[in-house]
Amino acid sequence: MGTVAARSADMVSFAAGYPDPASFPWDELRGLAAALLSGSDPTVLQYGPTRGYEPLIASIVGILAARGIVVTPSEVTITTGSQQGIDLVGRVLVTPGDVVLVELPAYTGAISALTNAQAQLVGVRQDEDGIDLDDLEAVCLRERRAGRRVNLLYLVPNFQNPTGSLLGLAKRRRLLEWAERHDVLIVEDDPYGALYFDDAASAAETRPMRADDTRGRVLYLSTFSKTLAPGFRVGWIVAPASLIERFETAKQSIDLMSGSFDQRLVHEGVRRGILDRLAPELRAIYRRKRDVMAQALADELGGRLRWPAPKGGFFLWATLPDGIDDEQLLARALEERVVFVPGSPFYVDGTGHNRIRLSFSAPSVDRIRDGARRLAIALNRASRSASSHEPPRHRGTEAAL
Repeated sequence: MGTVAARSADMVSFAAGYPDPASFPWDELRGLAAALLSGSDPTVLQYGPTRGYEPLIASIVGILAARGIVVTPSEVTITTGSQQGIDLVGRVLVTPGDVVLVELPAYTGAISALTNAQAQLVGVRQDEDGIDLDDLEAVCLRERRAGRRVNLLYLVPNFQNPTGSLLGLAKRRRLLEWAERHDVLIVEDDPYGALYFDDAASAAETRPMRADDTRGRVLYLSTFSKTLAPGFRVGWIVAPASLIERFETAKQSIDLMSGSFDQRLVHEGVRRGILDRLAPELRAIYRRKRDVMAQALADELGGRLRWPAPKGGFFLWATLPDGIDDEQLLARALEERVVFVPGSPFYVDGTGHNRIRLSFSAPSVDRIRDGARRLAIALNRASRSASSHEPPRHRGTEAAL
C-alpha cells in the first residue's frame, strides 16, 4: 500500500484543468470569510432565492457590462458552476432525440450533460480559428433533411477546452447571422475569456457573441471557477427573462439554490476589487506555464508532438506521431507516473485517437518540466510497443475538466 501511495503522490498530472492553487487569494478570502461568519447577518448561512443573491447578480451585471453585454438582473440567474448551467440548458431546452451541434472536439462536461438530456450530439469540424462555418451549414442542413430537430449549438469561443482555440471575430458575427437564419440558439460557454496571454488575444478579441446579439439568440454561461476559485461553485447564465424563469424552476428541483455563503463571499471578492486585481496576475502565471510547457516538450520530444500555441486558457492540444494512439500512450505514461487526457473522449464521432490534451494550469513549472521528461520516455516506449505490437498494460485517466 505504501508503494502504491508513493507512486500516486509522485504522479505528474497534465490531466484535469484545475487552476493553480497558489493563485488563490488565501489571505483576503480568509478575512472575508471571518467577517461573513461573525454572526451579524444570520442570512449568510440561511436559504436564499433560487435565482441567487441579489447583490451578486448586480455585481455580475457589472462584470457583463465590462465584457460588452448589457442586461438587466432579470436576465441573469446564478448556477452551481457553469457546469450546472449546461445541465439546465439540457433539461429545459432539449427534447429527447433533438440534435445538439457541438464542436469536434468538444468539452467533455458538455457532452455528458447534453447526453444525459438524451440529446443526439452531432459534431462540426474546427479550423485554427474555431468552428468551420461551411461544415456547420452542411451538418445542420443534413440533419434537418433527415427529419431531425436542430435547435442548439454549444461552443466555447474563448480558448476552447480542449484545443485552446480562439474563435475569430468575423466568425462570431457570421455565427449570429447563421443562428438567426436557421432559428438556432447558441450556447456560449465562456470560462476562460479573462485569461488571455497577450495583446493578440486581448479583451477585444475575446468579446462575447452575446455582446452583439440583438435577437436573443445567445445563451451566455460563465463562472468564477477559473479566476477566483473553483471550490465556490458559482457561475451564471444570461438569457431572455422568459427563459431565466424556466431555468430557475428547473434549478429549484435540483438544488433549491446555490450555496448562500459561497455567493456572499464571491460577491465580496468582486465588490472589494479582488477579482480585478487577480486578473492580470493570473494571465501572467498561466502565460509563463504555457511557455514552460511548450519549451519543455520541445526540448524533450524534439518536435514529435505538434500543437497550436494557445493564446489563453489552460491547455495544449497535441497531435501524436503517426502510429501512436492516445490510449496506448496513456498506458505507457501512467507507468512513468505522468497523466494526461486522451483526445478521443472529446469527439462525439469516435475519432480523436491521435490527439491528447495537456493541461499546464495546475502543476508547478518544475513539475511541468519533469512531466515533459516522463512523457518523452513514455512516448519512446509507446513507439517501440507499436512497432512490435506489444499491448499496453494500463488504461484510465482523470476527468477532463
